[in-house]
Amino acid sequence: MSTATAAIISCGNELILGSVVDTNTAWLATRLSEMGIATTLHVTIGDDEEDIQNAVLQAAGKAPIVIVSGGLGPTLDDVTRQGVARALGVDLYEDPVCLEHVKGFFARRGRTMPDTNRVQALVPVGAKAIHNTCGTAPGIRAELGGSVIYVVPGVPLEMQEMFARSIQPEIQAQGGGQAIVKKMLLCFGAGESDIANQIADLMKRGRNPTVGTTPHEMVIGIRVVAVGKTPGEAQALLEKDVAECRRRLGDLVYGEDQTTLAEAVGRKLLDAKLTVATAESCTGGWLAKSLTDLSGSSGYFLCGYVTYSNQAKAELLGVPAAMLEEFGAVSEEVARAMAMGCKARAAANFAVGITGIAGPTGGTAEKPVGLVYIAIVGPSRVEAHRLSFGEHLLRWQIRDRATKVALNMLRLAVLESQQQ
Repeated sequence: MSTATAAIISCGNELILGSVVDTNTAWLATRLSEMGIATTLHVTIGDDEEDIQNAVLQAAGKAPIVIVSGGLGPTLDDVTRQGVARALGVDLYEDPVCLEHVKGFFARRGRTMPDTNRVQALVPVGAKAIHNTCGTAPGIRAELGGSVIYVVPGVPLEMQEMFARSIQPEIQAQGGGQAIVKKMLLCFGAGESDIANQIADLMKRGRNPTVGTTPHEMVIGIRVVAVGKTPGEAQALLEKDVAECRRRLGDLVYGEDQTTLAEAVGRKLLDAKLTVATAESCTGGWLAKSLTDLSGSSGYFLCGYVTYSNQAKAELLGVPAAMLEEFGAVSEEVARAMAMGCKARAAANFAVGITGIAGPTGGTAEKPVGLVYIAIVGPSRVEAHRLSFGEHLLRWQIRDRATKVALNMLRLAVLESQQQ
């Protein structure tokens, strides 16, 4: 099924240098998809007239709707209006209505407009200005071939207000009466290729819905995007594939969209009226923090121990000194003892023990950096895992991965306890 399409161009040296994260593109693409308009091109460029000109020409050749954000300020590096004018093949002129708007913006605040702001009243010949209700920079609407070009400020609040007030109503009908809906399933416990193999037929090109995978720090996201003549039709197509993915992947799926592992675990603990306590060494309290990031966590999280030294492990958790001497702090035996001691002292339903070497120093040939042991004690059994994350990872990455594996072990243990 074909859909109306759009291209988005973000302008700003701060974006291409990484000083500022481009949130405008994500916001715009989401709003467009809600109207049944598929964004087929994202371009991020610096503050250069020629680059902006070329980007606009390229985008107009690919999509009937082009939205350009950023570079409408009053300073010398704000050259988006100049670049757009070059793409249109026209000059800029000073729009008197825009000039009065800019002057009025300052007058209402008891200030005189600086002369540098006069440039914000410039509009390409043949184009129309778009009123800015919460800033000084008017937007621009222009036509190039068969495409409509909308230029909006880069300030997110100004961009969002301008889009909602002046642009969205105009392009709403260009969705062709179609709807696009999407959902992200989140998985943990298997690699991207393993998950993709289980849903390979759903990922074939040319299907509706389209299904794809995205890995991020051990979490594998499954994107499902459906197009329909109506929102109801699109939603029905979406839910069918979502249900099939869930059926095939089972407990690998822990949540949807923005859900974190910690949120998924916390909700399960709350629903089951179960409690947990933590005993951490190499993660330094990261697991406890993750579990308490969710509002209402006092309903399931009892306490956490951070026991870096052997003395703390012995005194606070009751790990036998002989065990520490024989097996070392980084060992399965100690991880189990930490978890059992934590559970006994906290009187929790579950307890998790983590010990390892986060690096970059402290590793040996027998116990390299990235070696982590995680143990979990539940109502009926003790489980422990040896994990080798690799010496190539940074310290924070090892700690982050250990925390996520511990959260997933806890999630599965809670699920198992509910099934018994």
